[in-house]
Amino acid sequence: MSTPTARGSARPQSPSTESLRSGHTVAPERVTGAQSVVRTLEELGVETVFGIPGGAVLPVYDPLLDSQKVRHILVRHEQGAGHAATGYAQVAGKAGVMMATSGPGATNLVTPLADAQMDSVPVVAITGQVGRALIGTDAFQEADISGITMPITKHNFLVSAAADIPRVIAEAFYIAESGRPGAVLVDIPKDILQAQTTFSWPPQFELPGYRPVTKPHGKQVREAARMIAQAKRPVLYVGGGVIKAEASAQLIELAELMNIPVVTTLMARGAFPDSHELHMGMPGMHGAVGAVAALQRSDLLITLGARFDDRVTGQLDSFAPGAKVIHADIDPAEIGKNRPVDVPIVGDARNVIIDLIEELRSDDAAGGTRADLTAWWEYLDGIRKTYPLSYDKQSDGSLSPEFVIEELGKAAGPDAVYCAGVGQHQMWAAQFIKYENPRTWLNSGGLGTMGYAIPAAMGAKAASPESEVWAVDGDGCFQMTNQELATCAIEGIPIKVALINNGNLGMVRQWQTLFYDERYSSTDLATHSRMIPDFVKLAEALGCVAMRVDREEDVAEAIAKAREINDRPVLIDFIVGKDAQVWPMVAAGCGNDEIMAARDIRPLFDDDESAGDTPADIHETVARERGDAPEGE
Repeated sequence: MSTPTARGSARPQSPSTESLRSGHTVAPERVTGAQSVVRTLEELGVETVFGIPGGAVLPVYDPLLDSQKVRHILVRHEQGAGHAATGYAQVAGKAGVMMATSGPGATNLVTPLADAQMDSVPVVAITGQVGRALIGTDAFQEADISGITMPITKHNFLVSAAADIPRVIAEAFYIAESGRPGAVLVDIPKDILQAQTTFSWPPQFELPGYRPVTKPHGKQVREAARMIAQAKRPVLYVGGGVIKAEASAQLIELAELMNIPVVTTLMARGAFPDSHELHMGMPGMHGAVGAVAALQRSDLLITLGARFDDRVTGQLDSFAPGAKVIHADIDPAEIGKNRPVDVPIVGDARNVIIDLIEELRSDDAAGGTRADLTAWWEYLDGIRKTYPLSYDKQSDGSLSPEFVIEELGKAAGPDAVYCAGVGQHQMWAAQFIKYENPRTWLNSGGLGTMGYAIPAAMGAKAASPESEVWAVDGDGCFQMTNQELATCAIEGIPIKVALINNGNLGMVRQWQTLFYDERYSSTDLATHSRMIPDFVKLAEALGCVAMRVDREEDVAEAIAKAREINDRPVLIDFIVGKDAQVWPMVAAGCGNDEIMAARDIRPLFDDDESAGDTPADIHETVARERGDAPEGE
């Protein structure tokens, strides 16, 4: 297994911090504002920018042509630039950069900025703006992008003087990467880009009041350690913050030290190895039954870098009803936002875990006692053995999408990077590919953005050219951003695409099947019935090698062939059954106790006679804690 930092050597620092600490200085020199932008990106160590030129930002593109350090990748749509920057950041562990012109160019970045912010991905957007004299006049291609993006970014800037460019852009990178990572936008009027100014390095930051807390409070850590040692049914509820903090190795150490079961959210796949015996799987709406049961029946949630989102909790008032909560997060606004917390810990997940391990080891050395987790593990092992992740072959003999994705995971292995769109294929990719390493699973978790996979895979491959990168996409998602395959072909970015083509908007169709009496309104994409478009011809037209597979016996051969081609993008159009559904499932608005392992098959936790203090009474204990049964019943 690769080490958790295999793709990023040492734990990444903010590029601005690296520059300030290196002692490298640049004597004042006369440049234009646009040249100052490029020089600043070079000093910050930016290697790749995804974007499209236009009138207001054109002054930057001229000196960018001369840069020997910054590669510009010309995308086919600004949304592609944004998702590519996000994919780059998720693999590289540092901010991805997107660039666009004013007006529609900038507004096309709104979706990827919101997407990155929701998933705590560090990205910096640099946009051109109309000249200052035209701002507010409804000038050609004018849009108040700072105002538009204020609710969906961590911070944004409207530059008011050319001399401020190095400082503002450096601050943007620092804000994007420090604390809870996020999206930052820098909007620069065209006349400022054209103005003469002085460039020097390093700049002096002006960020009063911005002081992210990374070191946890010792008192809170000690109390958390005490609760962990005493808990009889603890669970490590792990979110994407653990990956952002490069804390996977420390997480393994903590889990093994205390023998605690681990669940990893959709954004945390790969934070803890799937093959590890302590891993219960992914919780949530389409999570493993064992992972959901672990949360529901726990008496202590050790929550690390997760945010109690609705896709994990289901109906909030019935989520983990008997559990006390330790919640560690670098963003204090998340703690207690959705679930009351017994021990709040503000700090970087890596620092929190390191301090917890130290405290727990000290307690062991001092002769402290731990609760016996034997009964807890007997219960959980029974659940996961009874309800493993599985699927049935399609009744009409068509190709099963789960089989395709499972075979892909086996062939490409845990060192490949997998990017998924949104919908059924996203859930199957999260379920049936085994993740052993962090930063190998990319998806749009919080915003659920269709069209994410292809450009994100492009960004991931640009960040790690030696990695095998697969986009697992659906036929609906693919039709939103497939034009970026042309970018990949021209720029020499040989990603591979597993197109899960069921002819429909699959997840919407699944809900129509289950909750709308099989009334299929506006979900048939005609990619099966009329072959519009023909994805093989389309991919070939975009510069790819393409093939089509509709039989199970051809799947492995097609994947092997795709893996051998590394000089251009490859697409495999897998024709799969339209009636395949994602299971397990917790229906929207329902509590997690109502999880269905398959259609009309419920584990019926409330009738389960397995339980907590001893293998015979976990259910009774939990029922008592949640008020469903009188004391002693």
